[in-house]
Amino acid sequence: MSSSDANSSGKIVLITGAGGCIGSALTRRLIASGVKVALLLDHSEQNLYDIHAELSAGGLCSVYVPILGDISDKALLDELFEKYHPDTIFHAAAFKHVPLMEANPIAAIRNNVLGTWTLANAALQHRVRQLIMISTDKAVNPRSVMGATKRVAESFCQALDLYEARRRAPLGQGTRYVTVRFGNVLGSTGSVVPLFQRQLAAGGPLTVTDPEVSRFFMTVREAVELVLQASALSPEGGAPDTRGKIFVLDMGEPVKIVDLAHQMIRLAGLRLDRDIAIEFIGLRPAEKLYEELFHPAEPLMPTASPAIRLAAPRTADYAMLARSIDELEEVARSRREERVLQLLKRLVPEYRRNTPGPRAAATGG
Repeated sequence: MSSSDANSSGKIVLITGAGGCIGSALTRRLIASGVKVALLLDHSEQNLYDIHAELSAGGLCSVYVPILGDISDKALLDELFEKYHPDTIFHAAAFKHVPLMEANPIAAIRNNVLGTWTLANAALQHRVRQLIMISTDKAVNPRSVMGATKRVAESFCQALDLYEARRRAPLGQGTRYVTVRFGNVLGSTGSVVPLFQRQLAAGGPLTVTDPEVSRFFMTVREAVELVLQASALSPEGGAPDTRGKIFVLDMGEPVKIVDLAHQMIRLAGLRLDRDIAIEFIGLRPAEKLYEELFHPAEPLMPTASPAIRLAAPRTADYAMLARSIDELEEVARSRREERVLQLLKRLVPEYRRNTPGPRAAATGG
């Protein structure tokens, strides 16, 4: 049994976004590791139905409870925590599609910021042992609303982690807030691989935003295993203090999307230009040519796992953040979009809104 398995075995675990790509993979892996109860929270009825039906058909011995609801529903969270007393939360729920969130910034704020804030504070109130938040490379030097909202969520998970260390120091470690940051997951909903597969099936063309655009990729299995490893790491045993820091997964070298398109065409037994074309369509709103896993000002430290490093971004005071989040919630509730974006910029000074570049000429090269 691995250390990450031992860390989960016999525990009561809450997985938010349990029907999504990462959430469902985490659910399968946690149940296989012997968790006592898996609480499956998702606001998508279809996603929740799918993962629950899959688990039911598998005849697994763990108890799994499907919960249709929203992470911003404090009354629901209080009810869950009081009834089940989860030891650990894996927080995978997020709105993550960049162009959609650019068009719907208030929805992004309400889910990614206010929802995570509600969940994180409920974990504090109910003395949950550990909350592991899934973040994204788009939170580094964000150019999108989605990336900026995830950076805010990183910030207050860092702040809460440090707050608990100071508040609970004489009594124990208190609630741990572990943030895990990584790039794109191959085959996830909305990612480029399923898009290319659909375009191949339709006879093309394969659409690429820009010849130079690149992304970090890893498989779902790799991501889940490393998230579980990160959740099991601790300061003991000579490892560096992890309080207020961010675990960053080793994604290898970034991959050019046009190279991925070429490879998928070859694997399909087709020839570029003769059987199928590639069309460059220009960057979409808020998209970057390349993503970054670390900010230049984030000092890096190794961990006990060679595939996981620690980043130390600047931290904010919990009380100050709480006041800012209260203002953000009030403005979002009144749907004042421009003010919401101003507050987001104040919370994430490095946030710069991108505009889409000119549409490139269509080409098969």
